[in-house]
Amino acid sequence: MLMKFAPLILPALLLTTAAHAQTQVNLTETAPVVTLNVTETVEATPDVATVGTGVETRAMTAKQAMSDNAEKMTSLIAALTKAGIPKKDIQTSGLRLNAQYDYSGRNPNGSQSPPKFIGYEAANQLSVTLRDVSKVGDLLDRMVAAGATSINGPNFSIDDPAPLHVQARGAALKTAKAQADFYAQQTGFRSARLVSISESNSGGMRPLAFAADRMKVSLQAAPTPVEPGQVSAAVTLTVQYALER
Repeated sequence: MLMKFAPLILPALLLTTAAHAQTQVNLTETAPVVTLNVTETVEATPDVATVGTGVETRAMTAKQAMSDNAEKMTSLIAALTKAGIPKKDIQTSGLRLNAQYDYSGRNPNGSQSPPKFIGYEAANQLSVTLRDVSKVGDLLDRMVAAGATSINGPNFSIDDPAPLHVQARGAALKTAKAQADFYAQQTGFRSARLVSISESNSGGMRPLAFAADRMKVSLQAAPTPVEPGQVSAAVTLTVQYALER
C-alpha cells in the first residue's frame, strides 16, 4: 500500500519548495532610497560673553611667587565682584608654578653656557561669564586696572540656544523634503516617503583676542570697544527618503 502513494508525495514536495523560493525573491524587492545631508543655520545677537583673565608673578622662591600671585588675584577677584559679577560666574580655570631659567648665556669660547636659574613664575587664571554683553569693554578695562596681565576672549554665545535649534531644525526638514520630492519627480517616482532622521547641532562663536598692553593705553582714553556681532546655531540632518511609484 505504501508503494502506491510515494509517487504522489514527491511532486507535492517539489511544488512546495518552488513556491517558497518565489516568495523569498519577492521579499527582497525594496524601493530606492535617497540620503540627504542638510544644514540650516539661524543667527541671533549673543546674550553671554566669556572672558579668560589672570595674573602672572615672578619671585626667587616658589613660596614668594605663590604669595605675591595670591595677593594680586585676590585684588582682581574683588574688582570683578565690585563690577557686579556674581561669584557663580567667576571660576578658576588654571593654576601654574614653574621654575624659570635663562638659556641665553654664552661661554668665553662662544659655546652656550648651562641655563641660569632666575626664579619662579606663578600664574592663576580665571574664566568670567558676563551676562550683559554691553558691559564687556568696561569689564576688560577694570581687569587691567586691577592687575590682570593676561586676557583671552571674549567668546560670545547664546545662553539658551534651544529656540534657535528648533528654528534651524524646522528649516532643515523643509529643505530635505523639497529636495526629496524633486528627486522623486525627476526620476519618475510619485512620492518620497520619510524613512529615517539623524541630527547633529552646534552653536557658533566669534572670539576676539585682546592684549593687556594695548588695553592699558586705552584706559587713558576711551573704554575698550567691543562689538558682539552675531552668533549662530546650526542643525545638520541626515535624512533618508524612499522613492515610491
